[in-house]
Amino acid sequence: MSVVIAGTVALDNVKTPQDAQENLLGGSASYAALAASIFCQPIHLVGVIGHDFPKPHLDMLASHGITLEGLERSDGESFTWTGEYHEDMNSRTTHKVGLNVLEAWQPKLPAAAKAAKVAVAANMSPDNQMQMLDQIQADFVTADTMDLWINIANERLHEVLKRIDLLVINDGEAKEFAGTTNLVEAGRKLQAKGPRFVIVKRGEHGSFLFGEKPEEFFACSAYPLHSVFDPTGAGDSFLGGLSGWLAANGKTKPTFEDLKTAVVHGSVTASYTCEAFSTHKLQTVTKADIASRIAELRTYTSF
Repeated sequence: MSVVIAGTVALDNVKTPQDAQENLLGGSASYAALAASIFCQPIHLVGVIGHDFPKPHLDMLASHGITLEGLERSDGESFTWTGEYHEDMNSRTTHKVGLNVLEAWQPKLPAAAKAAKVAVAANMSPDNQMQMLDQIQADFVTADTMDLWINIANERLHEVLKRIDLLVINDGEAKEFAGTTNLVEAGRKLQAKGPRFVIVKRGEHGSFLFGEKPEEFFACSAYPLHSVFDPTGAGDSFLGGLSGWLAANGKTKPTFEDLKTAVVHGSVTASYTCEAFSTHKLQTVTKADIASRIAELRTYTSF
């Protein structure tokens, strides 16, 4: 079973306390697609790149069962992000964002992508998310967002929420969007805006899953890492991992219990992303690696 993932495909320039590298593969769709490909293939990637996008990045994606028919090639320069992580690796400074080809882009889905039963509207503008939603035939639709869209496209973002099954959002953005300082209240308030399920990502502290019934609540721990090398894309990997697991197991109309298992797989997948720059670690991960780390996590959290 396939998954369609639309979002940004970027070139990142990242500096951490340990090192700095340029022209790294980045973007919400890139991370999500690679994470999903661990569990199922093909993954239909939908995005846009410029004339300067390195061919080795494309070859690597294709080698993981990611189709590129929906990846538009433009004459302009690729979307870029330049940022620096601070000593605690939880806070970062964005030095430069180059929207470039992303400014005028509208997603165009090939037939195979339209037919995918699981769809991911990764972090991109709500307008782009709506354009994607207008083209798909999926049974289960997930979406991510960020503080920028909450601030400058709030009304449009509310329209997106009415058309999706699962919203994935980080803790700070959840509080901002819901207008409360309590995460549990924020999750339920966001659910009332449309999605059947809400996941609040809490970084190194794990995530909260909110089900349709008041008693349906799941707190998932994050896998404890001894060191974090580069957390860029971890949230996108989480989303891709859980979506890929759902598709691989035929869970296109998942129950709360199905989503609990998917969240654990997404969380563990994201842990690998943090262990190296860009997708360098993620692109080496196997299902056996995921299973091994989940077994470890189970021993750490059971009592």
